[in-house]
Amino acid sequence: MIGRTMRFLRATGFVDPARAGVLGWALAMVTAALFIWRATQFPSVRKNLLCPSLLKLLAICVAITAGFCEEVIFRKWFMDLLQNRGFHVLIQILASALLFGLAHGIWGLFRGSFRAAAGAIIATGILGIMLAIVYVAARRVVAPCVTAHFLINLFIEPGLVLAAVRGELG
Repeated sequence: MIGRTMRFLRATGFVDPARAGVLGWALAMVTAALFIWRATQFPSVRKNLLCPSLLKLLAICVAITAGFCEEVIFRKWFMDLLQNRGFHVLIQILASALLFGLAHGIWGLFRGSFRAAAGAIIATGILGIMLAIVYVAARRVVAPCVTAHFLINLFIEPGLVLAAVRGELG
């Protein structure tokens, strides 16, 4: 079990974070800051950004699992698959972002709103582009993407769920 965990952490870049380079880590932090800042347009996100609560505690668990799972799937696995099949890096970035956005369209469906779903797809599609660029800039080391995704979910997730339920997304 420990051997598998170490292999996974090594493959994602967490054992040797310097492999991702300064540019990769800097872009990851800028991406997280910009997306968190943009999400504060929703009152529920603003109110719960730094507020300790049971929802925030749950957000930590979600942030860890979603950050790892989604970034390994959408960046590491999918973009590397496209690269290995000969697709240009721009196609890798756009395809990864499109799938990432579509997967997050569920936020709008919480209220049964196509408009809110479209907004979620566009917003997370843009985030997907940014994270895919981070992945490429980080020399295909996914650790900076996971970290940025973790920070985004940690700060905005409870408020974003509330915003979706309250109809603030569209």
